[in-house]
Amino acid sequence: MVTIREARPEDAAAVEAVHVRAWQVAYRGLIPDDHLDNLSVEDRASRYAFGSTHPASPQTILAVDDEVVRGFASIGRSRDDDAHGSGEVFALYVDPSCWRKGIGRLLMTEACARLRMLGFEEAVLWLLVGNEAAARFYRIDRWRPDGCRRQEDVWGVEVDVTRYRRSLS
Repeated sequence: MVTIREARPEDAAAVEAVHVRAWQVAYRGLIPDDHLDNLSVEDRASRYAFGSTHPASPQTILAVDDEVVRGFASIGRSRDDDAHGSGEVFALYVDPSCWRKGIGRLLMTEACARLRMLGFEEAVLWLLVGNEAAARFYRIDRWRPDGCRRQEDVWGVEVDVTRYRRSLS
C-alpha cells in the first residue's frame, strides 16, 4: 500500500534515484541522450535539503510503498514575479516502473491539499515543452497552460518550458 509522508534528510539518495530514472525515461528525445545517460545520483543527492521547518522552505512529500520511495513532489511559494501569492509545484516525479498506477495522482492531490493549507488559492507549475504525457496528466487534473513560456537551465541543459496554472479551490 502506497503512503504519503514528509521527506527526511536520509531520503535524499532515494529521491534522487527516482528523479534520475524519471528524467532518463520521460525526457528521452527532448534532452540530449548523452546528457541523460550521464546523470548521476551521487552528483545530485547532496543538493536536497529535506527536513526544514521554516515556513518559506519548499516542502517535499514522498510516495512510499513497502519502505521504497516510488515518487515525490516538492511544493512552495511561486518563484514567479507575475504569480505572486500563488503556490508552485516545483517537481512531481514517479519512478517509471510505477507509472500509471495512481502514484502521480496521489502525490498531486496531496501537493494541492498542502498548498491550500498554506493559504494559496491557485498554483503554477512549469512543464518541459514536448512532454506530452505529462501535459495530458496535468490537463486531466484541471491544470491549464497560461501562455507563459521561457528558457531555463535545468541540470546544465537549456530547455523550453511552459507554465500551467490551476485553482486550488
